Amino acid sequence: MVKKKIAIIGSEGQMGKWFSKYFIEKGFEVIGYDSEKEIANKSITKAKSLVGAILNADYVILAIPVKRTPETIRLIAKEMKRDSYLIDISSLKSKTVAALSKMPDKINPICIHPMFGPGTKKLKGQNIISIPIKDAKKELVIAKSLFPDATFVSIDAAEHDKKIAIILGMTHLVNLSLANILGKEENFPLVEKMSGTTFKAQKVLTAAIMTESPELLETIISNPEIRRYAEELWKDIGRMLILIQENKSEEMIKYINSAKERLAKNVDLEDAYKKLMTMVNSIDR
Repeated sequence: MVKKKIAIIGSEGQMGKWFSKYFIEKGFEVIGYDSEKEIANKSITKAKSLVGAILNADYVILAIPVKRTPETIRLIAKEMKRDSYLIDISSLKSKTVAALSKMPDKINPICIHPMFGPGTKKLKGQNIISIPIKDAKKELVIAKSLFPDATFVSIDAAEHDKKIAIILGMTHLVNLSLANILGKEENFPLVEKMSGTTFKAQKVLTAAIMTESPELLETIISNPEIRRYAEELWKDIGRMLILIQENKSEEMIKYINSAKERLAKNVDLEDAYKKLMTMVNSIDR
């Protein structure tokens, strides 16, 4: 049986390596191309050029920075073979969707956003967002055939970028700011000795986020949709500081209770605390 060929563009990046390993294990012939790094994996067929990588591929995955994705789509789409699939995995979709929509009809677009990082060992329980381009049903079927163990959520590009502003944008913005504050702390070892459950969990999350590439972090927080949430955060922080400075304890408590009640409509707070303790106990082992 002839192996299906899949080209990974950006195969030496963190996600590129993950996809290379994944598809090798799935029995694909993986063709790798990376303009910035030498390909180290001997199980990958090394391509000498971008076009050389995609010419005979049945599937092409773009594991490259978001800012380069639309132009790369335009460059390779006309060179890809008929009935092949071009798969975009970028974290922001408005510009990439526009480029995918303009591809020749001979190429099938697949637009997904894997909601997991390169440290993921198993796909089971992991989310992949699918963004329809031309034929939503067909595109989803193909995506599911490539990643059968994942859980899929379908959403359009505009709504994707709005929700990602909360899911990734705000979490990364807050943790980047916290990382900067922690990095300036003169006696951090003492802070760690004094830390309790909340700080232990938060420190791990903040530090883990900082392992991501600066380019990816910049892309995530440059999402235009993040602005209104960031402005709301800024106003909320300002409001809380004023209430504290003016000793308006009752108003501050009302604010806390209001936030708690709204969140409790969608989140089991007691269960969240139990999960936090499980996390901390795991960290302390």
